[in-house]
Amino acid sequence: MRNKSAIWFLGKCFLPGLLMFWAVFSKAQEPLVKIMKWTVGDTVREAMVYLPVNAKTKDSPVIFVFHGHGGTMGNMFRSRSFEKLWPEAIVVCPQGLNTPGQLTDPNGRLPGWQKAPGDMGDRDLHFFDAMLKTLREDYRVDNKRIYATGHSNGGGFTYLLWATRGDIFAAFAPSSAVAAKVANLLKPKPAMHIMGEQDYLVKPTWQRAMYNKILQVNSCSDKGQPYDQYATLYPSDTQTPVVLYIHPGGHVYPVEANKVVIKFFKSIKKP
Repeated sequence: MRNKSAIWFLGKCFLPGLLMFWAVFSKAQEPLVKIMKWTVGDTVREAMVYLPVNAKTKDSPVIFVFHGHGGTMGNMFRSRSFEKLWPEAIVVCPQGLNTPGQLTDPNGRLPGWQKAPGDMGDRDLHFFDAMLKTLREDYRVDNKRIYATGHSNGGGFTYLLWATRGDIFAAFAPSSAVAAKVANLLKPKPAMHIMGEQDYLVKPTWQRAMYNKILQVNSCSDKGQPYDQYATLYPSDTQTPVVLYIHPGGHVYPVEANKVVIKFFKSIKKP
């Protein structure tokens, strides 16, 4: 009886503490999604960031994801779900500031991104620099696996990062975008361009000129290879392949493209 009483007493006293410890430990092992903030100049900027369990202890890829004009970081995070497709990668969805649009919203009532070097004091390039600096200081960033993707105005900003910060990145994946102002600044880099054949806003003729330019820059083969649904891979003499994802829709980003973007990013690593 005495032994049974002792066991009962120990269980009553220590089991709740053990369960509490396990709950806290388990929670600490879960991935984290949080809003991170930076002060850039005199402006507070923010991004929704997914952090893998081992982000502080293991080299982690980083994917920057830029919304289109009028978009939000939350919608971009939810619609891409990259954290489910590549749980080991840090996923950063920044929030743009009100910006005059090139094709819509000339008064700048909706959020977006700068369109060229020097535009709006390079506020968004400085924002990118601040985000990457913090990630490198606080987490184990795999510097050979940093990527950027974005839709429409966010795709244009992705091209701008290629033109101005290209050496940082392993690959890019802009969608529904062109970047005529910086096209001549692009250097060979693996890339995936996503285009809707019925795009009413960023005309397919403009986008064809853009992706033909990157095929030329990357010294790609004239003959493509099937890569995925709607996607064709063009090998490169400079080891900078291009994937063209041409879907039948309009100025939209098809959810099916998510897995193809991650498939492409996973296949590319800086030398």
